[in-house]
Amino acid sequence: MAEPLSDIEEAEDVTDRICATLATAIGEGALKPGSKIIEEAIAEHFGVSRTVVRGALGVLQRDRLLERKRNRGTFVAEPSVEEAKQLFEARRALERTTLELVLQRITPADLDRLEALTEEELRVYHADHNAPKSASVGQFHVELSRIAGNAVLSEMLAKLVARLSLVMALYEDERVDDCGAEHHRAIVAALREKDLKKAQGLMDTHLGDIEGRVKLTEGQGERHSFVSLLETFSRA
Repeated sequence: MAEPLSDIEEAEDVTDRICATLATAIGEGALKPGSKIIEEAIAEHFGVSRTVVRGALGVLQRDRLLERKRNRGTFVAEPSVEEAKQLFEARRALERTTLELVLQRITPADLDRLEALTEEELRVYHADHNAPKSASVGQFHVELSRIAGNAVLSEMLAKLVARLSLVMALYEDERVDDCGAEHHRAIVAALREKDLKKAQGLMDTHLGDIEGRVKLTEGQGERHSFVSLLETFSRA
């Protein structure tokens, strides 16, 4: 007998919520590379079976945010040095293509929205209080992607950025509490001038600044993993 459509839709909705919850936790650094995913806890929290949980974890495995280790369970992925280099390379190419499409389709209202985002980024990052700053990170790029009007490109970029959050968590050499708002502001100015080459050059500089914070060596990845272990057990 076929499963009722409502049950299928409910399972899909829960799967989406599990995926979104874990992806957000990974993107914001709450779940670090190498962290074990506890299926029982997820099943209990969302009130679903382990089968549904494994289906959601399978989606995140395909997106390379999680990895399954034989006889050990599922863990947050730990990108290799070579994978990290390829991810940075791919993001540069996608962001340049995004800017091409943006310049073809951007409106004055879009430009005003982008400027407002850069002002909000500056406000948050210059605030004296300990406001949650991670929420504003990447919003500028999300908005550019929306303006570009290509859903496939947007999906690819979102997945790239999610995987790069793992790279930063694993290989970042110098922690910098900065979202690049000044770079974003300069990119908006170039878009107002309809200067594609200038906008792309500024984007390359912006992404190069982010890449410059990482030290892509296996030793750096191992060091971060060990430091995370010390932090976990010293708190205990």
